[in-house]
Formats: sequence, C-alpha cells, structure tokens
Amino acid sequence: MGTKQSGPVGRPRGFDTDEALERAMVVFWEHGYEGASLSGLTQAMGISTTSMYAAFGNKEELFRKALERYTEGPGAYLTRALEEPTALGVATAVLAGTVRTTTRPAGPHGCLGVHGALATSDPGHDVRDLLAAWRNDGCSRVRERFQRAVDEGELPPETDPGLLARYVTTLAFGISVQAASGVTRDELQEMADAALRNWPLT
Repeated sequence: MGTKQSGPVGRPRGFDTDEALERAMVVFWEHGYEGASLSGLTQAMGISTTSMYAAFGNKEELFRKALERYTEGPGAYLTRALEEPTALGVATAVLAGTVRTTTRPAGPHGCLGVHGALATSDPGHDVRDLLAAWRNDGCSRVRERFQRAVDEGELPPETDPGLLARYVTTLAFGISVQAASGVTRDELQEMADAALRNWPLT
C-alpha cells in the first residue's frame, strides 16, 4: 500500500508504515480507543512497541493518525455526499454512506468516530474531545451545504439548516450504533429511507 519509510538514521524501518496504520485503524475501529490495548495494536501492526512509538508516537497520536486515515478512507463518503446537487441528495448519500460503511461484510461494524469514544474515561478526555470535534466538524460541513441550498432557493426560506444538519448527522450516528449492535444493512437502510420521507423538516 505505501512505501517503507526511513528511520531517524536513514535506515529502512523494516515495515510498511501505511499498512501498519491501516491495521491500527481497524483495531481502534473494532475496540474503541480504550479497548484497544498497546499489545493488541502492536500485534496487529506486526511491530514492536518501540517501533510503534518511533514511527507514530504514543497511543493517542497513533489514534489521531488512524482517525485521519478513517476520514480519508472509509469515512470519505461524507465529502462525496456534500457534492450531491440537491440537499435531499446530500442527506440521502450521507445516510446511505453511513449504512454501507458501518455494515461492511469484512471489517468492524459501526463508526470509528462514534465507537472510539463510547467508553472513554478521564485519562482519555483528549481523545473524547477530539472525537466530539470530529463529529461537530461533520455536522458543520452539512449545515453549510444546507445553508447554501436555502440561499439558492432549493430549500424553503424558513428551513433551519442547523436543525436539518443535526437531524441528518444524529441519524447517521444512530445508524452506526445500531450497526455495531448487529442490526442488518437492509433494516438500517429502510430506517434511513423512512427518516427522509418528510423532507425537509421546516
């Protein structure tokens, strides 16, 4: 996937950092931040703890990098959804993308950005704050897109873009929790379809 990168003295690290980060992302996605132990992470990554610290920093820094990878990879459906030509198209694509990503046949169910923070104690408050900011950023991007739809006359002028964005993103987060609990893709898609039947909320 990626090329081997050099260590501090110019020697190859001896492992593919791109592949190692991909594996760490899956462990965090499956177990959450606190549920992912250092031994579990390094075992999945195929490297020693020393190599992990040298390449990625501590566990929190590794999680930050894994979240970035998730956002650009499995979570990239949000960016694509925002390019849909209509607000309803955006909402439909956000929910369909959430259903697809959180119920993949191979890989963890649920969403890294939601599951990662479900059980985070006080020592993990920085990660909890990071994930809250990550979720809020997604909501803000959707709100800005819906505001544009109001400004362009596609949505009724009385539409509250903030409320509409919070509605869609809350549904998306709920879908991810349900997916992690084993609810099937078909059931979740039916729920998403039902939620958008009265579009828009005004």
